[in-house]
Amino acid sequence: MKYAVQAAILAASLFGAMGAASADSIPGMRGHDHTGITVPDMKQAVDFFTNVVGCKKAMSFGPFADDKGTFMQDLLGVDPKAVIEEITQIRCGYGSNIELFKYTAPDQKDATPKNSDIGGYHIAFYVDDVAAAKAYLEGKGVKTRMGPLPVKEGPAAGQTILYFQAPWGLQLEAISYPEGMAYEKGAETVLWSPKDPTK
Repeated sequence: MKYAVQAAILAASLFGAMGAASADSIPGMRGHDHTGITVPDMKQAVDFFTNVVGCKKAMSFGPFADDKGTFMQDLLGVDPKAVIEEITQIRCGYGSNIELFKYTAPDQKDATPKNSDIGGYHIAFYVDDVAAAKAYLEGKGVKTRMGPLPVKEGPAAGQTILYFQAPWGLQLEAISYPEGMAYEKGAETVLWSPKDPTK
């Protein structure tokens, strides 16, 4: 019974609520609810996202484990003896949520991917001023890359970007496009943006 309750809580956390269906999509798919990231140190990660980036902690829960069966493997595709020590969910402005995981597992790897690696990823935050974001981040001791870089040609023209890194190597981006992007003129589908969440 304990594992059934754990499964229900974890499944709700991982998969979110479903809504109205549309053709050629997951039935009821409404949008991006959260991105899950496994971090090496939960306190460090929560501190970075709340005290540097400016997100807000919503809740924490866990642990989740199954020392007798295959609950973790069956639900999540991880080693049966993997343990989720803690899950913390944070909200960042008007964007979707970020779910931080602290795992231990017998087969756990410690290899933060580069953006060019298969399975590589980054999280982008919309900001009003990328140059101000860079100055702020550097003032906090955060490693930033080249930029701000304004995009002046092609469908993404109008955006300015800057990549930066969390202390444990997670790739992040600050992006801004106050006047929109070139592709929007005549586009049938416009990308969702936290600067105009209802559009």
